[in-house]
Amino acid sequence: MYFNLTRESCECCVAEMFPAVAPYPSYRPTSIRCSNDRQALFNRIAPVYDNLNDLLSLGQHRIWKRMAVSWTEAKKGDRVLDVCCGSGDLSFLLSNKVASNGKVIGLDFSKEQLMVASSRSFSTNCFNNIEWVEGDALDLPFSDAWFDAITMGYGLRNVVDKRKAMQEILRVLKPGSTASILDFNKSNELLTSSFTEWMIDNIVVPVASVYGLSDDYKYLKSSIREFLTGKELEKLALEVGFSTARHYEIGGGLMGCLVAKH
Repeated sequence: MYFNLTRESCECCVAEMFPAVAPYPSYRPTSIRCSNDRQALFNRIAPVYDNLNDLLSLGQHRIWKRMAVSWTEAKKGDRVLDVCCGSGDLSFLLSNKVASNGKVIGLDFSKEQLMVASSRSFSTNCFNNIEWVEGDALDLPFSDAWFDAITMGYGLRNVVDKRKAMQEILRVLKPGSTASILDFNKSNELLTSSFTEWMIDNIVVPVASVYGLSDDYKYLKSSIREFLTGKELEKLALEVGFSTARHYEIGGGLMGCLVAKH
């Protein structure tokens, strides 16, 4: 489902989403294939997602996201996509990169997250060039080679088919352009992986419990265990057709960013 949620279109009421005809000839509505419990989880945590990110990372997530956006090499006038945009952090950063003559599409499978992102548009220092789309990362509703840059923040780990998600990102990305995929880092180093699990058990879950979301955040440990290492992500990107792929460990090895060029 497509929603035209620019600031003008939301002036009457942010909580109401009005379907609109997409200005992109490439757009097509799609059904969303995902884990129902994972979709429900992100809907539940949407109201406190930003506060928890700040608390759990001590604000460092803002630095990691700026790094991810910088690696896309997005520039003024570009048309860019933020897959699994959540509450919009990467979309807002991209908005400033592409400026008023550029376009940002923020796509997510959670209506509640998109509503939070839309409401933040009023108070975020960004250009009025973002539109929000409810859609499926495994079936992106855009034409081939449509975007000049793509970001994905903390989304690849949660999709039901990582290879398909990477294939879709490659499909809608213009040749020569770059995708930047930020997520938790699955480390081969025992010390780093042990520290990550200790953080989840002793900091993340207890803090989430203050918001009544301890059960919702317990999934992090298993999702990281089941994720791909940096080398495996690089291999996957090359296998689906990216010309180059490099995974950067950041945040002391707790986070990672895959930078892949079409």
